Amino acid sequence: MKLTVIGYWGGYPKKNGASTGYLLEHDGYKLLIDCGSGVLAKLQNVVQPEELDAVILSHYHPDHVADIGVLYHARLIQGFLKGKLPVLPIYGHGEDEGEFKKLTHDGVTNGFAYEPNVPLQIGPFDITFLKTVHPVPCYAMRFEAGGKSLVYTADTAFNEEFIPFSKNAEVLLAECNFYADQSGQGAGHMTSTEAGKLAKRAEVGQLILTHLPHYGDIHQLVEEASQEFSGQINLAEEFMSIEL
Repeated sequence: MKLTVIGYWGGYPKKNGASTGYLLEHDGYKLLIDCGSGVLAKLQNVVQPEELDAVILSHYHPDHVADIGVLYHARLIQGFLKGKLPVLPIYGHGEDEGEFKKLTHDGVTNGFAYEPNVPLQIGPFDITFLKTVHPVPCYAMRFEAGGKSLVYTADTAFNEEFIPFSKNAEVLLAECNFYADQSGQGAGHMTSTEAGKLAKRAEVGQLILTHLPHYGDIHQLVEEASQEFSGQINLAEEFMSIEL
């Protein structure tokens, strides 16, 4: 598997940046995980919108889905320019019917509701889900392919269930919207030290901190997480690429 960070800001994109979006590739299959504000502009530095094979969404907050409509328009226009494209499957939970319906557009994109209690296969990826602690229904995902595994926490406060869910993953892509001296419980987000604690207890290979805050010195997040986890820790960066 190959992971490429497209956007990593929480809430909204910082100047010239993008909020949540990650490209996961294996055996030529291209899966976009979340599609927040600014993601489509940044994505085109790596792959073109018409080259995507599928999209999967953790939840429907704008910083995770704002560019879904933009993606639709991109594929619509490219279909006129290059000939009709395959319908793009977009996977999301069905617990918000209004938002889920927006995933289907005029034979260009088609929404599919995943069942969170049932493993899902998309292309070469085997995916399992864990409901997170967030103000709206949101699902973390564990991706497995080629004998490797990646866990994406999506948006969540710390949850003990994440420990077995993330066990021995090569990469833990963990949200980290708060600093060590704060509490993200009410907002449904993790602190740096909670992300580090999760990485340590789940015995993951490496920790990538993402969904980053817009204030403070974000490099401090790594220092704080390292008080809990002695393994490799990195801040998510635009176009960071990791081979699993």
